[in-house]
Amino acid sequence: MTTVLGSADRLTAPRPRGRIVQSVHDSLVIARRNLIKMSRIPEVIVFGLIQPIMFVVLFSYVFGGSMQIGNSTSPEVYREFLMAGIFAQTVTFATAGAGAGIADDMHKGLIDRFRSLPMARGAVLTGRTLADLVQTTLTLVVLAIVALLVGWRIHEGVPKALGAFALLLLLGYAFSWIGALIGLSVRTPEAATSGGLIWLFPVTFISNAFVDSSNLPSWLQPIAEWNPFSATVQACRVLFGNPGVSTSDAWPMQHPVWASLLWSVLIIVVFRTLSVRKYRSATA
Repeated sequence: MTTVLGSADRLTAPRPRGRIVQSVHDSLVIARRNLIKMSRIPEVIVFGLIQPIMFVVLFSYVFGGSMQIGNSTSPEVYREFLMAGIFAQTVTFATAGAGAGIADDMHKGLIDRFRSLPMARGAVLTGRTLADLVQTTLTLVVLAIVALLVGWRIHEGVPKALGAFALLLLLGYAFSWIGALIGLSVRTPEAATSGGLIWLFPVTFISNAFVDSSNLPSWLQPIAEWNPFSATVQACRVLFGNPGVSTSDAWPMQHPVWASLLWSVLIIVVFRTLSVRKYRSATA
């Protein structure tokens, strides 16, 4: 017997979604779940805000008068030079939280429960990184207010400043995929936190974030100049109009905005691919 659907049945029957639409929908659902979870643990957000504020205050007032930027040792000049580095450090340090969160979900078996649902495989990781991006945006807003209070200013207008913050968030999102891969590769959240911070310290300190890269030892200067972190910091200084514009001949320092974009997109493509592949193999 052949069953023929009436017009009412055709209207109420579920319509199949395309893979991309399904993936976006599932990612947003997971992101919402993680944001709700974060809102129920406010101390995590508070502590995430306190750390960058401490960095601003300590670096500004402890090292402000002893750092030479160009021909100046003025604390005010150093504060403006410093802030792009602090902003970039803040968005990248969120990587450890992303890795720990994914490792915690793996450890509790939550990922296995997600696998039993008809959802896109990469949505679990994408949703987590998007939720971390929202938290990072909140942290960046608060940090910018604190920076204004200690004397930091923008000199190239609001549109360019917004472009600089967009580059910072893109870098933070790119690095969160590195954190996702670490979280999938370790057994406990504690290991993910440690693993997420170990590599971040050399990346952020062997750069132009806190000192002019020309003051580094000669063998470290090329490493700092081709560091993706340095490219974003330099791009922000250019867009903010802050002191510290590099005189290096290295391509990333001469074209920092493009270098920042290219590095961030490359990191996202590579580490998202590796993370999704690791997720599939780890939960197979």
